[in-house]
Amino acid sequence: MKKILLSILLSLSVASTTQAGMISLEKEIELGRDTGKQLEAQYGILQDSAQQQRINRIGQRLAKVCGRDEIKEWKFTILNNKEINALACPGGFIYVFKGLIDYMPSDTEIAGVLGHEVGHVAKKHTVHSIEKSMWGSLGAILVGVATGSSAGMQASMIGMQALQSGFSRTDERGADKEGVNNTLKAGFNPYAMLITANKLEDLAAEQHTPSYGLFSSHPEPEERIKRVTQQIGKLKITPTVETAQRGVTIKEGNLWSHDINVGIGNTKALYRGYMLAGSMWVVKQKGYIVPEQFFVINDGPKAIVYYNDTEVYTCYNADSTNGANAYANNLVAKLRDWARLVNSGAIPVNKVETSDKKKGKKK
Repeated sequence: MKKILLSILLSLSVASTTQAGMISLEKEIELGRDTGKQLEAQYGILQDSAQQQRINRIGQRLAKVCGRDEIKEWKFTILNNKEINALACPGGFIYVFKGLIDYMPSDTEIAGVLGHEVGHVAKKHTVHSIEKSMWGSLGAILVGVATGSSAGMQASMIGMQALQSGFSRTDERGADKEGVNNTLKAGFNPYAMLITANKLEDLAAEQHTPSYGLFSSHPEPEERIKRVTQQIGKLKITPTVETAQRGVTIKEGNLWSHDINVGIGNTKALYRGYMLAGSMWVVKQKGYIVPEQFFVINDGPKAIVYYNDTEVYTCYNADSTNGANAYANNLVAKLRDWARLVNSGAIPVNKVETSDKKKGKKK
C-alpha cells in the first residue's frame, strides 16, 4: 500500500497545480454543503423566517443570471452573528452574517453583497483555491484513504481553510465585476455594488482600520471602488447623481431634478441619491411607465415609494419638517411628472444590453 501511495504521489507531483478538474460538480456541491454545516454549527442560523425568505428571494434572482446553470439548487442563509461579512462556499452555498443585514438593510445593498458572492461561485474562485490547497495537502488525503479515515472530512477541512484565508486580489476584482453584472441582469439597482463598497469603506474609516468585513482579506477598498465606479460609468445611467451645496441632486438634464439633503444613519445623502437614481433607471428599463403606478406605503417613521412591485425610495421624517409621508407623496407627484416626460420621449430611456445579448447568447 505504501508503494502504491508513493507511486500516486510521484505521478501527481509533476502535474500543474493550476490544472482544472480535480473537483467535479458533485464534489464541489458536497464540499460546499459540508463547509456550510461547519459554519452553521459555529455561528448558528438566524431564527427569522421572514429575513431568511427575503435573502433567498434576492439571492435566487442573482443566481439565475450568473451563468452556472449546472448548479440546480442554491442556498442563501443568514448566520446569527454580529460580524459584518458574507461568505461564498463551493456549489452555491452562500452565507450572510446578521451584522451585515443590520448595517445594510435595504434590498439594494443586499443585492450588491450577494451579487459579489454569487460571482465568486460563478467563477469557481473557491473551487480553484481549494484545488490548490488540495495539491498541497494531497499526501494527507491519500494517507487518510489508506488508513480508512474519511477523505471527505480531510477535503472539507481544506475547504474551510481555503474559505477563511480569503481570495486573491484578482479574484476579488473579478467578483466585483460579476457583482455589477449580476445585479444589472437580475433587474436590481445598478448602483448596488457601489453603495455596498462605499459603506464598507466608511466602516473601515470609522473603525480606524485599513479595511473591514468583505474587504478584510485584501485592503484595497479605494481601488475597488474606483473600478466599480468606472464599470458603472460605462452604462451611462440617467438620471445622474450630482453633488450639490447640500447633499446631492438627481437630474434628468434640465427637465427634472430632485434634491436629497440628508443622510440617514450610516447611509449618506450620496448613497440615497444612488438609491433613487438607480431605481428610476430600473423603472425606465421596464418599458412604458404608468404614472399612477407610483404609490406610497407607510411603515411607521418611514414611507416607502413603490412603482408597481419595485421599491423606488425610502423617505424618513428627517427628510422634511412635514414628515415622511408628506415628503413621499410629494416625491410621487414629481415621479409621475417624470414618467410622463419619459413616455413622451423628452427624457431618454437608455436601455443597456447585457454581455450575453451582445454575444448573441440566450439568457
